Amino acid sequence: MQEPEVTLNLALEHGLTEEEFNWIRERLGRTPNFSELGVFSVMWSEHCSYKNSIALLKTLPRSGGRLLVGAGEENAGLVDIGDGYAVAFKIESHNHPSAVEPYQGAATGVGGILRDIFTMGARPIAALNSLRFGSLDDARTRYLFEGVVKGIGDYGNCFGVPTVAGEVYFDESYKGNPLVNAMAVGIVNTDRVASAVAKGKGNKVMIVGSATGRDGIHGATFASEEISEKSEAKRPSVQVGDPFTEKLLLEATLEIIKNDWIVGIQDMGAAGISCSTSEMSAKGEAGMKINLDKVPLREEDMSAYEIMLSESQERMLVVAKPGHEEDVIKTFEKWDLNCEIIGEVTDDGILEIYHHGEKKAEMYAYDLVLGGGAPVYIRDTKEPEYLAKKHQYDFSKLPLPESIEDSFEKVISSPNIASKKWVYEQYDSMVRTNTIVGPGSDSAVIYVKDTNKALAVKTDCNGRYVYLNPKVGTKIAVAESARNIVCSGGIPLAITNCLNFGNPYKPEVYWMFKKAIEGMKESCEFFNTPVTGGNVSFYNESPDSAVYPTPVIGMVGLIENLDNITTSEFKKEDDLIYLLGVDYEELGGSEYLKVVHNLVEGNSPRIDLQDEKDLQELVLDLIDKKLINSAHDISEGGIITALAECCIGNEKNQIGAKVNIPVIGREDFTFFSESQSRILISVTIGNQEKFEEIPSKGFVPYQLIGKTGGNKMVVNDKYSFNLEKLSELYFNSISRKMNVTV
Repeated sequence: MQEPEVTLNLALEHGLTEEEFNWIRERLGRTPNFSELGVFSVMWSEHCSYKNSIALLKTLPRSGGRLLVGAGEENAGLVDIGDGYAVAFKIESHNHPSAVEPYQGAATGVGGILRDIFTMGARPIAALNSLRFGSLDDARTRYLFEGVVKGIGDYGNCFGVPTVAGEVYFDESYKGNPLVNAMAVGIVNTDRVASAVAKGKGNKVMIVGSATGRDGIHGATFASEEISEKSEAKRPSVQVGDPFTEKLLLEATLEIIKNDWIVGIQDMGAAGISCSTSEMSAKGEAGMKINLDKVPLREEDMSAYEIMLSESQERMLVVAKPGHEEDVIKTFEKWDLNCEIIGEVTDDGILEIYHHGEKKAEMYAYDLVLGGGAPVYIRDTKEPEYLAKKHQYDFSKLPLPESIEDSFEKVISSPNIASKKWVYEQYDSMVRTNTIVGPGSDSAVIYVKDTNKALAVKTDCNGRYVYLNPKVGTKIAVAESARNIVCSGGIPLAITNCLNFGNPYKPEVYWMFKKAIEGMKESCEFFNTPVTGGNVSFYNESPDSAVYPTPVIGMVGLIENLDNITTSEFKKEDDLIYLLGVDYEELGGSEYLKVVHNLVEGNSPRIDLQDEKDLQELVLDLIDKKLINSAHDISEGGIITALAECCIGNEKNQIGAKVNIPVIGREDFTFFSESQSRILISVTIGNQEKFEEIPSKGFVPYQLIGKTGGNKMVVNDKYSFNLEKLSELYFNSISRKMNVTV
């Protein structure tokens, strides 16, 4: 194939700027050829280089706690959980691919994050997700939603990993650009952790797994631009997944790591061979000499450019230890997978690429990579003008609702509040038999086999809060993730994040991003939950607008004793119901304000990190002393919604309640307030004295508000809700929207 002449216009078409093109010419001492231009364009894309975010990301806490491997060091973060085990976990986005091809976009997002886990030597034990779509009243949204859920379910179910938790939000801001964030968690012996490194002159470089095709070419570049009417034409940039091949790849990979036959291994995700060869080389301060003729192909006449940029799934790059090349080859052959030696490690730092006997590229690996020679920018910032106006909203002028009962029914049946049963019933949440608490509780709980421990895992973010106050909204996302972990009996350990924002070249967007990072930093330092890594996804915009800024937090916590596992639903009749924490009657960004009044106004709820920490430590102490039977945080929908979820959370054994919720001002302000740092708990009546002795000595306000029992939820002797009706509204709302027969 005759390669085109490389010009500035061609570089611009590849997503590079004129300045960046000149830098490349300066680094090479010449104009790059077509293949080199392709490699630089994907490696310096936002998706791979984090060029507009890395400077701010480095301000996040990346050490402390039980952290073993921090952000950017390996394929995934690693946290010590004792007994010779560590947990590997990470979250990444697949937003743009899912916007144009929802099934494969979501499926390959799951596949990619699973590979990041098992290339660490960890066996995946759980998958989670965080999803955002437009309104379910829109037909295209329903198409995207259905395709994404099916893609996630099919890939995870076929691979054999339980999908145990997640979140789904619906808002018009996500209509043209849905967010699909996939998270995976795995367990590894601390003495069997693999590294994504290449070193040792002469060591053989191998490509393993599936053959390489033309799918996914320029996928990283596609993820680094705004969604537009032309995006539909970029379906070829969406990879195609094969979970059955990935299952084989998992077993073969863990086998060669366990037997200590390799120097390093890395997933071929974004930018394919370009990324894995350059990043592994740079990490090992080495180079590579690669012969693309040896790469197994599934399409004819592929050029060097296409082979280097292909993002075909289920592939890895492996550097074998001397003398173990045949061991690696035989292992992959046993699992019926490709394994070909395509080159060797060098010590000059240069990445040399050959094809059909011709040198197609020669570049310093360091110049290509994040943390190396890739460009780093700090963009202009400007506070959005809408914020001041939103914050000045006068809630005293909010019309009284016509009916508290009707308002509550609207809130509890809102797709943001209602059970996501329609979603998670399409996932196998019990495969591998580790799942103790599956979808639907405050956080999922996964047993760590051969121990008396479990992991509590959660994803969380309220994009509406972040839209109204990026810094505080992000602090809340971290705090609520930790609160959910604590309500399950877990000690928060560390986070991963998926930062979904609009175009960073827009000063208002970059201001929100910067403030979100500041909020995350403060919260993570306060809770000693370091950031293990994650993903930045910019350019989440459609022609109409940007999405709400959505910094999704994925958190992992440790339950040291299986007896401490706690769930949110009421367990038995005649338990006492206590409220921990204080209500400030905050409706800014609330679900009530949106679904009843169709408004997004005010400021986000406040968050006092010390109050939050005191609350969490109290609840963990109460759980450890076996003094509470259930715990459920109060979040979207307010205390009345949280109470209902405690009543109907166990579909097979629903238990009513009679409570008196103190009303300071207006009833709707009290019932639907989303003030933070509040938890509902239930206590056996015989333990009342022992229980009250503990919070009375601390700083957390508490009050007895009622008792469990009956088949109704009675509030303030004024409002009575039949559990059967609440259950119908809560569990079947999304099914009805999706036109599914219940």
